[in-house]
Amino acid sequence: MQRMSLPLPLIEVSGTPGECGVAYGAAARSMIAANTANYIERFAATGLDRPAVRRAGSLFRAASRQHAPRVAEMLDGVAEGAGVPVEEIYALNARTELLYGNTECTSIGVLDARTASGHTLLAQNWDWHPAQRPYTLLLATRDERGSTVLTLTEAGMLAKTGFNDAGLGVCVNMLTSDRDGRPGGVPYHVLLRAVLEEDVLGAALRVACSTPRSASINLLLGQAFAAGVPGELIDLEVAPGDVGVLHPVDGVITHANHFEVLPTVRDTFRDFGGSSFFRGARARRLLGTLPVDEKHLQAVLADHGGHPQAICRHDVNAPTEEDRSESLYAVILDLDERRMSIAAGPSCQADTYHEVRLTGLFA
Repeated sequence: MQRMSLPLPLIEVSGTPGECGVAYGAAARSMIAANTANYIERFAATGLDRPAVRRAGSLFRAASRQHAPRVAEMLDGVAEGAGVPVEEIYALNARTELLYGNTECTSIGVLDARTASGHTLLAQNWDWHPAQRPYTLLLATRDERGSTVLTLTEAGMLAKTGFNDAGLGVCVNMLTSDRDGRPGGVPYHVLLRAVLEEDVLGAALRVACSTPRSASINLLLGQAFAAGVPGELIDLEVAPGDVGVLHPVDGVITHANHFEVLPTVRDTFRDFGGSSFFRGARARRLLGTLPVDEKHLQAVLADHGGHPQAICRHDVNAPTEEDRSESLYAVILDLDERRMSIAAGPSCQADTYHEVRLTGLFA
C-alpha cells in the first residue's frame, strides 16, 4: 500500500518473515531493481565488478542465515518477490560494508522526564548521497506473531531508523574503525532489523552486542515503558569485537559519526576529520535545559551551524561525486504513541512533518 500524502512510499506487508519479504519485494519491485542497479554501478566505481559483488553477497547471506535467520528468511523473500538475484539483495544490504561513503547523520534521544509531552523521543537526520532519495521508502511489517515494525529504509533493505509495537526504537549513525572488514559478520542493515525484531530493550541489546559484525555502527536505542514505569535510552558504539556504551546526561543522548567512548579501536574517522566532531555536542547545547517538544527537535534538525556540513547537511561543494551528501529525511519517533513524524530534507526546507501511527496501519 502506498499513501500519496506522505513524502515517500509506504508499503505494508503481513505474514511470516518469508511471506513479508515476498510481498515487499513484489510491491516495490521496480524501486528495488533500480536501487540494486544503482548500487551495482557504485560498487563498480570502487573496483567491485558484478561477480565480486555476488561473491560478497553470498558470504553475507551465509552469515545472516546463521546469526539472524528470521531476517535472512525475509531477505530471501525480498529477492524472490523483486526478481533480483539473492546475492545482490544481500550485497545491497551490505552496501555500508562494501561502499564506505560520506554519511554524516546526527541522532538525538530525549527521556520522558525531559520532554514536554512526557514521552520518550528519538530523532535524527539521515544524511546520504542525494542519488538515493528516489529509492527510499517506509516499510511496515506485521509478522505471524502479531509484532509490527515501521522503519525508514532503502528499497530492498529491511531497516534503518524505526520502531516497533513494543515501543522500542532505534536511530543509527555510521562509524568507521580499524576493525572494519573482518569476515563472518552480518551486514549493518541486517543487524538493525534484528534489533527491531525484539520487544524488550535488554533483548535488543543482546542482539546488537552478540551478533558478529563486519562494520562499525552507532545505535541509539530507546523504549517507552508502560504501567507508570519511565522510558529508557542507551547508545551503543558497536565495532567488530567490542561495544562502547553511553547513557543519558540530563535526560539526553546525542551522537554523530565518531567514537566517543570506545577506546579499544582506532577511529579511522579521526584520520580525515569533519563536522562529526561538533554536531553531536551542538545538538546537546541547542536542546538546552528546558522541556523538549517536537518543534524544538525539528529546529535542531534544521540547524545550520557549520553550514553546509551542519546538522542539516546540504549537498554543496563536495570534492568528488562519491563525497556528495545531504540530509535526505528528518525523522522523529514518539515511542509512547508509536508514531513516526517524517519530512523530506534538507530539514531546513521541511514545511510539514507527516505522521504515521502504528494504530493506523494494516486496516
